[in-house]
Amino acid sequence: MKWASPDFNDADWAAVDLTAPPGSHDGDVGLSGYIHGWTAKGHRAYSGYAWYRLKILLDSLKGNVLALTGPAAVDNAYQVFVNGILLGSGGADFSQSAPALYSIRPSMFLLPENVRKEKWITIAFRVWMDASTLHQGADVGGIRIAPVLGEEKSVESRYRFQWGQTIKGYIVEVIEPLLFILLATTMFFIYKRKRPNQSCKWFITGLILLALVRANQAVFFWFQIESTHEFDIVTGVILRPLILGSWLMAWREWYQLDQFSWMPKAIAILTVFFMSTQLLALSWFPASSSHTVFRDIGDYTRLLFIALTILIVYLGIRKQERLRWSDLLAVLLVSIGLFAQEISALHIKGIWFPFGVGVSRTQFSYAAFVAVMFIILIRQKRGLIV
Repeated sequence: MKWASPDFNDADWAAVDLTAPPGSHDGDVGLSGYIHGWTAKGHRAYSGYAWYRLKILLDSLKGNVLALTGPAAVDNAYQVFVNGILLGSGGADFSQSAPALYSIRPSMFLLPENVRKEKWITIAFRVWMDASTLHQGADVGGIRIAPVLGEEKSVESRYRFQWGQTIKGYIVEVIEPLLFILLATTMFFIYKRKRPNQSCKWFITGLILLALVRANQAVFFWFQIESTHEFDIVTGVILRPLILGSWLMAWREWYQLDQFSWMPKAIAILTVFFMSTQLLALSWFPASSSHTVFRDIGDYTRLLFIALTILIVYLGIRKQERLRWSDLLAVLLVSIGLFAQEISALHIKGIWFPFGVGVSRTQFSYAAFVAVMFIILIRQKRGLIV
C-alpha cells in the first residue's frame, strides 16, 4: 500500500500511455476512448494486482472544485488514491484478498478540499484482474479507458456522457425482452382459445427464458446487485442450457412430433449434462481443476444441440403436407441467436456500431424472429398456412 503514497519513488516504474487512438471504442457497446490492456503490452499471462501512478501540478487549477472520473472500463476492478487517501473504488468489494467482482460503471469522485490546496498531487490506481479474464482474449488487463481530472462541471459532463453510452449500449437488452414477453402473451391467448389441440407451453417457456437472459445483461451492467460469479451461475450455468433445451422442446412441440417419445428424455439429459460442464468450466469453481477440458466438452455439447435442432426440423418438414418457409425462417433466426458462438467461429461478423452504439448479430436476428412469429400467428389466426 506504500505505492499509494505521494512520497514513494516510482522512477524505475515503466511508463504507460493511456491515450486512445482517435475513434477507438470497445467491441461490445461502443464505449469511446478504449485502449489495449496489459496482456498486449508485454504482460501476456499476468493476472492479479497492478498499480498506476501519476503526479500532477495543480497550480492552474487551484481554487476550483476538482473531480476525477474512475476508469469507465477496466479489467476488472480498481481503487483510486489521491495523496495516499482512498478516494473510492469501482467494480469490486476489496475487503477480501481476492476481490468479489461486479460490473464496472461510470463513476466520479470529488477531490477533498485539503488535497486541492496542494501544489502537487499523486493519483494512484490499484487495479485487480481476475485470472478468469485471461481466457477472454489476448488484449485484456488493467485500465482500458483513461480517467479524467479537471473542474467539477467539465468532469461531470464527461461522467454523464459515459453513463449515456452505457445506457444506450444495453437498452436493446431491455426492449427485446419486452418483445419476447409480448410474443409469449400473444401466443398464450391465441392457442388457448383457437388451437386447443396444439400446446405452446414450451414455446412460451423458451421466450420467457430468452427474456430473462437478455434482461440480465442490462441488470448486471447498470446495477451492482449481482456479482460476476453470480452472473456466471445465473446466465452461463442455469439460463443458457435451459434456453437450448426449452427451444428443442419448443420446436418438437411446434412440429407436433409427439410420436418421438424418446426426445424429451434425451433433451433433458443433454441439458443437465451441459449445465454440469458449464459449472465445471468456470475457472473460479473450486471443485474442478480442468476448466479448459470442461470448456471444450461444453463446446462439443452445443454441437449436439445444433444436430438435434436440425433433426427435429427435418422430421417436422417430412410430416408437413407442404413446406412452410415461414417456419424454417423462424427456426433459422432464433438459432442465429442461440448459436452465436458457433457462427462467430466461422468468422462471420457479429457486431456493428450504428451511431456509435454496438448492436449485435444476435439482437438483429431476435428482432427479426419476433417479427416473423407475429406474421405467422396473424396468418394462423386467419386460417392461412405459409
